[in-house]
Amino acid sequence: MKNDIVCIYGKHPVEEALRYAPHIIDRVFVDSDTNPEVYALVEKKKVTRTQFSMKDLTRYIGKDAVHQRVAAFIQINKLVTPLEDFLSSLDLSKKPALVLLGELHDPHNVGAIIRSATAFGISGVLIPEHRQVPITGSVIKASAGMAFRIPLVEIGNVNRTLERLKTSGFWTYGLAGEATKILDQEVFDEPSVFVIGNEGKGIREKTEENCDVLLKVPISENVESLNASVSAAIVFYEWAKTNNKQNRP
Repeated sequence: MKNDIVCIYGKHPVEEALRYAPHIIDRVFVDSDTNPEVYALVEKKKVTRTQFSMKDLTRYIGKDAVHQRVAAFIQINKLVTPLEDFLSSLDLSKKPALVLLGELHDPHNVGAIIRSATAFGISGVLIPEHRQVPITGSVIKASAGMAFRIPLVEIGNVNRTLERLKTSGFWTYGLAGEATKILDQEVFDEPSVFVIGNEGKGIREKTEENCDVLLKVPISENVESLNASVSAAIVFYEWAKTNNKQNRP
């Protein structure tokens, strides 16, 4: 990832980092008066604490960010996982599903997709190194801190990654409005990868050609398209109905 150190902000994202990934935290901005729970977690996890300074915080995240007087610097290189290491950790007999981000530019979409992927039992989020919004404080904020509960996997070229996944036994699906196959017509009975395309242009033509199946979410003819993160959540839910029964209430 391009940015080795990223500033995350807001009570919930920082709490999630402290609970699930304290090893990636460089230091935390917090004071005991306004955020006693976060302060206690910092002490418990033995993470370096920095005296809270509104001036310093504004310099790192901007004056309009909703930070709730708590923030942290994290080491992104310790959060993301190389593709080969990640694949070696998967049990393909459990038919896992992955999501591959295809050049998304809106950090709120990326964060929302990470959150939905975690909610529906997706095993990992594959993030291209180039032409893709990186993991930032805004992405982690939009994920509600779920970025610390699901593997984030750094990949290089999208098409080469798809070929690599196919050789490992994954079936690759591209979300495309022009697809002829409707989402609920597919039976997800193999390890699956869902490719979510750019907010405006969708999936690149070459990437579409590399997908085994193109799927579309059926919507009213009165609506041209859905937001990328909304479409992704619907796809994850459809997959989870048959492949993730253990997470049902």
